[in-house]
Amino acid sequence: MTPLALRSTPDSPTTPVVVARLRADRRARNRRASVTASVLAVALLGLTTASVLLGGIGRLDPADVLPAAFGLRDGLADYMIFQLRMPRALSALLAGALFGLAGSLYQRLIRNPLATPDIVGISAGAGAGAATALLYAPAAFSLGVPAAAVIGSFVLVAAVQALSWRGGVDTYRLVLVGIGLSAVCTAYTNYLFLVADQQSLAIALRWTVGTTNDADWDGVTTLAVGFAACALAALFLARPLATLTLGDGFAAGLGTRVTASRVGVLLVGAAAAALATSVVGPIGFVSLVSGPIAVRLVGTERSTLLAPAIGAAIVLGADVLAQHAPLISPVPTGVLTALLGAPYFVWLILRRRQGAS
Repeated sequence: MTPLALRSTPDSPTTPVVVARLRADRRARNRRASVTASVLAVALLGLTTASVLLGGIGRLDPADVLPAAFGLRDGLADYMIFQLRMPRALSALLAGALFGLAGSLYQRLIRNPLATPDIVGISAGAGAGAATALLYAPAAFSLGVPAAAVIGSFVLVAAVQALSWRGGVDTYRLVLVGIGLSAVCTAYTNYLFLVADQQSLAIALRWTVGTTNDADWDGVTTLAVGFAACALAALFLARPLATLTLGDGFAAGLGTRVTASRVGVLLVGAAAAALATSVVGPIGFVSLVSGPIAVRLVGTERSTLLAPAIGAAIVLGADVLAQHAPLISPVPTGVLTALLGAPYFVWLILRRRQGAS
């Protein structure tokens, strides 16, 4: 029998009730999203402040700290705050935002929480390209390494798509192909390290762990411009992405250019992960956990908007702990994100296997 809500006409007394419930539900979801975004904004501000102030500023005049953060002081205040700590804090924040955005785009497009850039090999491809430029063109670091990382990620996107295509993209096959290609890229990167000179090798090894120790304003500029471009592209692709999550048939029926939209989302996610990797290294598992946390907080529709803030909070918080946590500091930021993400990854695989059985 057809439900009453579906049989009601515009003049039916049930229609205003249904409309009122839908509006109330929408207002509740909007209110929850606003509260969550406000809490994240406060958390990011607090973490940024902690990153800048922790570690000792006793030799500075307190009145110089805030102006120095905007480059309005010179001497010791300028060096400690503006030249060292602000680039590190902003690099962690922007890189985390890019990782979070990339992970959410891939998870929504492929409809699989395992299909993130670091799991399916995109980050490994970006790392291989960046390592090539870092070892053999170090003078062009400000431009050459990000460009090489983006090229490497795009090559991996093409390879993963081509090798996992069998009349369509099967997500399980895509993940397996990505893991295999990630191993190939890792082997290539290790070979580069074996033949590199000692000075270049020391720089590259610190970078491959994932760290913000060498952050500078050139890297911040790269990340800021990259995030702005990727965020705008993601907003432009938001409607096609929403239809693609319904399946290719439904998306095509709604007028979406399926192939072009899918390729666009894949390239935007790859570029976001590659730009973050080129500056701070392949900080693992941030892309994996940011999207699911955002989905639990605000739902699938708004998750791509919130995932960058969650990724930023994860990387920035991990960086603060990497610098100042007792007993373990100082350690590279990527070590702490791996400690967070690896157990989650194992739990996710076990949960999906139990669901399948």
